[in-house]
Amino acid sequence: MATETSSPRRATPDDVIATYDAVGPEWAKARDRRLIERRWVDRMLAAAPRNGGRRRVLDLGCGTGAPIAQYIADRGAEVTGVDASRVMLGMFQKNMPRARAFHHDMRGLRLSEKFDAILAWDSFFHLSAPDQQAMFPTFTEHAAPGCALMFTSGPSAGTAIGEVAGKPIFHESLSPKTYKGLLEMHGFMPLAFIPEDPDCGMHSVWLARFDGVPREDGSKKG
Repeated sequence: MATETSSPRRATPDDVIATYDAVGPEWAKARDRRLIERRWVDRMLAAAPRNGGRRRVLDLGCGTGAPIAQYIADRGAEVTGVDASRVMLGMFQKNMPRARAFHHDMRGLRLSEKFDAILAWDSFFHLSAPDQQAMFPTFTEHAAPGCALMFTSGPSAGTAIGEVAGKPIFHESLSPKTYKGLLEMHGFMPLAFIPEDPDCGMHSVWLARFDGVPREDGSKKG
């Protein structure tokens, strides 16, 4: 949801929601609508189970819903959007009038239901490293058997200040080894990780499937 910049201006995780509230309409006008994410979204949907005939997709940090959530809905899935920015969620509701929408921070989310796919595209990496680690139990809590989980991160551990509509925005990433360990520890089997995918605008993308079998935390080794 932002582009990396060398701007020296200070930005923190606490600024992210207010920034999107301030620049949401400008961001929406400039958002690339070519859906370069299509191949990954198709992969996520193919990995997700069908419960009752339709896939239930939880979109965390859903933004405006255009174009990703719209594409998912067009593929026959039921989309539930969650965003902490009222401005972004308002645009989501206009773009996705048939979808459920919740104004809520993804941190600490408890919807008391399960989903066949969970997506955190260009949103999860705005959280601080500790908050990202704390999200994995939330993923597990909302994952139906076989749930596909997809999120974007950085290619390696570190912090970067990007830019959205001329405003600085915070990004942070854990190491690939740590993400893999967290996924496995919380019952997700990693299916794919491509750092800086050249066919997807240099996004670093994770895809995993929930089988509910916790594994040893490999991130603590070595």
